[in-house]
Amino acid sequence: MGDLAGIYARLIGARVRSQLEYRASLALQFVGMAVLTGIDFVAILVLFENVDALDGWRLEEIALLYGIATISFALSDLAVGHLDLFPQMIRDGTFDQILVRPLPSLLQVVASDFSLRRLGKALQGLAVLVFALTQLELDWTAGKVFVLVAAVIAGTVIYAAVWVALATVAFWIVDAIEFVNAFTYGGSYLSQYPITIFGRWLRGLVLFVLPLAFVAYFPALVILDRESGLALPAELGYLTSLVAAGTALVAVSAWNGAVRHYRSAGG
Repeated sequence: MGDLAGIYARLIGARVRSQLEYRASLALQFVGMAVLTGIDFVAILVLFENVDALDGWRLEEIALLYGIATISFALSDLAVGHLDLFPQMIRDGTFDQILVRPLPSLLQVVASDFSLRRLGKALQGLAVLVFALTQLELDWTAGKVFVLVAAVIAGTVIYAAVWVALATVAFWIVDAIEFVNAFTYGGSYLSQYPITIFGRWLRGLVLFVLPLAFVAYFPALVILDRESGLALPAELGYLTSLVAAGTALVAVSAWNGAVRHYRSAGG
């Protein structure tokens, strides 16, 4: 495991160094990404110009959800967002080349790109999170600090795991990228709001199928000392790390199972 981590670090380091050769271009892309993704929060601000609360959640509370979800998604996008191009690898046959190399296929695929510009979205999410934390009057405890930090890390893992698991659809349906994006990018959008505003089937989806409710919603309940509004305890926010570990295990298993059944582009 340590050797694989070292190989991954060297591969990513090479990609980072190549991007730093063009620092002006990188800076412009970074800022552009931050401004572009900030439109999502502008939409929330416009919404709260017309309402005082959304299902009992005030602006600064929604901002907390948004900040956690956006940072987590941006970091997962940085790590595995280029899986959007995986169907093209299947179509072109380049994935076959990966399979003959003496390294795990998933490691090679996720290390095939690492675009620093995506950190612009994380910076924008961090700005919103700071805004939320400065506006909220919170009674901080060690447990709440742990939940906040763990939420960002675990949320990143959950998003990445969902991305990897759904990317395996490309082994059978090459042109399934829009289907995958509906759950990845769409899931990111859902995580920015309290899940109680959605219909029952959608709540079930983000609770029991794609556990996106554990990215921001349940951790935020713990931090804000709120009730869940569901037939589930708010204390589930303390279990986000366990949910992330379980989701990652399922994703890796799904990937390995799909690779075992892969017959190559010319098979």
